[in-house]
Amino acid sequence: MQIHLVTGGAGFLGSHLIDRLMEAGDEVICLDNYFTGRKANIARWIGHPRFELIRHDVTEPIKLEVDRIWHLACPASPIHYQFNPVKTAKTSFLGTYNMLGLARRVRARLLLASTSEVYGDPEVHPQPESYWGSVNPIGVRSCYDEGKRIAETLCFDYQRMNGVEVRVARIFNTYGPRMLPDDGRVVSNFIVQALRGKPLTLYGNGSQTRSFCYVSDLVDGLIRLMNGSHMGPINLGNPDEFTIRQLADLVRKKVNPALPFVEKPLPEDDPQQRQPAIDLARQQLNWQPTVSLEQGLSPTIDSFRNLLELGEGRGT
Repeated sequence: MQIHLVTGGAGFLGSHLIDRLMEAGDEVICLDNYFTGRKANIARWIGHPRFELIRHDVTEPIKLEVDRIWHLACPASPIHYQFNPVKTAKTSFLGTYNMLGLARRVRARLLLASTSEVYGDPEVHPQPESYWGSVNPIGVRSCYDEGKRIAETLCFDYQRMNGVEVRVARIFNTYGPRMLPDDGRVVSNFIVQALRGKPLTLYGNGSQTRSFCYVSDLVDGLIRLMNGSHMGPINLGNPDEFTIRQLADLVRKKVNPALPFVEKPLPEDDPQQRQPAIDLARQQLNWQPTVSLEQGLSPTIDSFRNLLELGEGRGT
């Protein structure tokens, strides 16, 4: 039995990962400061003998004895990471620095949840891992984009200097149950608007594209990366590309086909295209997504419907 540390473990992605690790019979320590995490996400494991929950901010060091570190802690939606951009940058830099220091001390393997945002507004499409990106270093999104880029830098420098075992995943748009209704991401925005009977907001004319990976597929990819020999960076995402308007239309059909669209100006530095090249993941991890957007939207909509009916919002 291995001891797993999951930073950001009470969040959307972290809690789904913890479910898989606990169900596999391992021991899990969940670290979260509850900025975007919710205790409800990991409530089923509280009190379990193999589960420990620690309220902690990764910008501060912590001493633990663990075998694997899954470093997922960082707000990932623009509304949340722009709320305090300096703290977001500190979380990526200091948080990763502290977790790498822990990994070095206890000889643990560390997986960094990086992001497709390291590619910025890409000039290469789809985006392979060899592409270095097109990021505005002084823009409103740079606290997150550049934060994750320096986090990747730290990982590979620790690997080269200290022999720390690292795995780096570049995660593309992921969706599923337990997303926050106010996180400002396009999937949650459309679903919440539709369930509340409001017009669906398109930024620009909705022609910009994204790729949407269901959370169970993404977690499977992370586990394969952690357990494999390839360090990365490696893209994890669904290569099926949709325009934002197509996504809105799918949500509308599933909730209320009569809802109108309303167009608003594009946010600053919003990427026009985002699609992963996953050849490396297929070759090295024998991984590719299996859940289509049509399939994944139904349980996601159901979870938001339950959340809104309970009136939970962002509470813990």
